[in-house]
Amino acid sequence: MTRRNRKLILASSSPRRRELLREAGYRFEVMPPGDVESCGLCSGESPAELVARLALRKALDVARQVDDGLILASDTVAECQGQILGKPADEAHARSMLNTLSGREHRVYSGLCLVAAPAGEPDVRVDCTLLRMDRLSTAQIEAYLATEQWIGKAGAFGFQDGLDWVHIVRGSQSNVVGLPMELLETMLAQARDAG
Repeated sequence: MTRRNRKLILASSSPRRRELLREAGYRFEVMPPGDVESCGLCSGESPAELVARLALRKALDVARQVDDGLILASDTVAECQGQILGKPADEAHARSMLNTLSGREHRVYSGLCLVAAPAGEPDVRVDCTLLRMDRLSTAQIEAYLATEQWIGKAGAFGFQDGLDWVHIVRGSQSNVVGLPMELLETMLAQARDAG
């Protein structure tokens, strides 16, 4: 089987990533990686380095478990004023993140990794989107927290939830949701051409 015909395997349990792939018409299987995020931040690691490393680790974890396929993994974080904001641990953590982001520009980084199993060379790239969040009142933050839409989302908010207080300044909207589709399309085309 050539690389061109390899099945696409999404190394993620994220419903948002599955939805983005389905909406774009991709056929794929889902095989979540093991818990590779538990190692936390490495000393001095930038947001781009962090998401690239985690996407690579997720892809390689799944690649070791399959005989053939093109493994796709991604990891996303928000960054504001040098502070990396992953998924909030609880409501208090989400409140703190939203207070940090309120009234400020911030960036969302996604690391993307494609690797052909069982032993292909990983292709790892990073996309970045610049956003601006309106200044939120305490009542707005509490109302959003009550919806529980922040759960499992980097930076404690979901752009895809139709929030009128988060605005893209520059970059990919799908990147903010967790899977930069424009970058993925480029990477898949190059993988096909190389196969």
